Amino acid sequence: MGKIICKENVGEIIDAKKEGKKIILCHGVFDLVHPGHIIHFEEAKKLGDILVVSITAAAYVRKGPGRPYFNDEMRLKFLSAIACIDYVMLSESYTVDDIIETVEPDLYVKGEEYAKPEDDITGKIQEEIDLVRKHGGDIAYTTGQVFSSTRLINHALPALTDEVREFAADFSQRYSLEDIKSLTERMNDLKVLVVGDTIMDEYLYCNVQGLMTKDRGYSARYQYAEQYLGGTLAVARHLASFCDQVTLMSIVGMEEAVHSRILGELSNKMRVDMTYSSVFETIVKRRYVSLNEKREEVDKIFAVNNLPTPMCIDRESLDKFKTKLRNQLPQYDAVILCDFGHGLVDREVMDMIQEHAKFLALNCQTNSSNYGKNLITKYKRADVFSLDQKELGLAFSDYHQGEEELLLRLSGHFGSRGWLTQGSRGATSVESQKLVPCPAFTLKVKDTIGAGDAFFALASLSAAAGAPMEVGAFMGNIAGALAANIVGNKDAIEKVNVLKYANTLLNI
Repeated sequence: MGKIICKENVGEIIDAKKEGKKIILCHGVFDLVHPGHIIHFEEAKKLGDILVVSITAAAYVRKGPGRPYFNDEMRLKFLSAIACIDYVMLSESYTVDDIIETVEPDLYVKGEEYAKPEDDITGKIQEEIDLVRKHGGDIAYTTGQVFSSTRLINHALPALTDEVREFAADFSQRYSLEDIKSLTERMNDLKVLVVGDTIMDEYLYCNVQGLMTKDRGYSARYQYAEQYLGGTLAVARHLASFCDQVTLMSIVGMEEAVHSRILGELSNKMRVDMTYSSVFETIVKRRYVSLNEKREEVDKIFAVNNLPTPMCIDRESLDKFKTKLRNQLPQYDAVILCDFGHGLVDREVMDMIQEHAKFLALNCQTNSSNYGKNLITKYKRADVFSLDQKELGLAFSDYHQGEEELLLRLSGHFGSRGWLTQGSRGATSVESQKLVPCPAFTLKVKDTIGAGDAFFALASLSAAAGAPMEVGAFMGNIAGALAANIVGNKDAIEKVNVLKYANTLLNI
């Protein structure tokens, strides 16, 4: 029976190596141990003397929300009960680099499905092989029958809802993982311009103590604060994970801390072309929140913003922005327009983009500061559009028509395609007056802020790359599910995570 050890306690393995014994390393998630794993481990053990098996810690597993199904302790325990395994370890990284550098295996053993590095979704297998060889080891492959833990979990355990399983079974009849990978390769070739309002999201974490004794407000103890790149900045970050040629255009104030954050986090991933205003103050939306640590959910208490009244940007800065925009618009394959209704996109900017964008993806948002004043129907053109249920209802203010009728009506208004995001219900695509629903892929949520922006980013990029609308909804719902499990816009949606989640859903 194998021993569960930590990286700081590998003395026995090192001593065995010094005695000339051959160290074998196998690595994976091993969420559900099945016959294929047993065969893999037994074949690996025959190649040497000491078999070490490591697993990826749950925090670094990228198969979508709810995975791994079993926690670190349970997965380590499963493996330690297998007779041919000598040691079991936890890798606290997205790759196995930390274990390779600690154990320095003579052979790193993978299944035959990894024999072609180009088929690896993560793109990291060759780097792992190179690191093993750097430490004097080599790679080997087992040839036993290949099973899929993901498929077994999808069918045997409640990891996916019945609705998602039924959708995935149908969707996978028409599209494969290779189709999705091919789509992401086409995305990478696009030259994309992102235009919209710059927003800094600030989360102030508090411990709510109760109501004030003499007033009706909350009393809370301040804990700490974090600031994230929101609005158009967040959308651009998502896009840059899939596309090498992203340009971001917006207006910001003169705050040095804001400039430092934007340039520090974005400039190495995209071209940042900001117009700086000495009058306009960068928009900051502060949310006072409480973290429910048991459920890992963020509860919003109240919000404060610094939006100007009236909501407009000074003429000099706006004119500079328009001049740059007018000159650059024709250079791009697609324009992703994020109209948050905070002053950047006036009538002239709207008309300019509608007239000159080769492909226009539109998201026109409603929020508490522009309620009823920033309707998507003020636009006359969009090649694709995305909006939520409230925004659709406000667009026509018709109490006699349901969502489906209103979505068809909006599609007719533009003469184009689009998506309606519906929270826990997922999203509905409209194309050629046909509606196609796509369920939400997870109901496990940390924070919904930014989920709609992530959906819009990836669904729009899919459409710009020529994907059918149902594929755009599939990609958008993956992005939304991943974003709903990121606090605020703390992190961008990564290509590898999307592909791994797509593989989980298509492995049905």
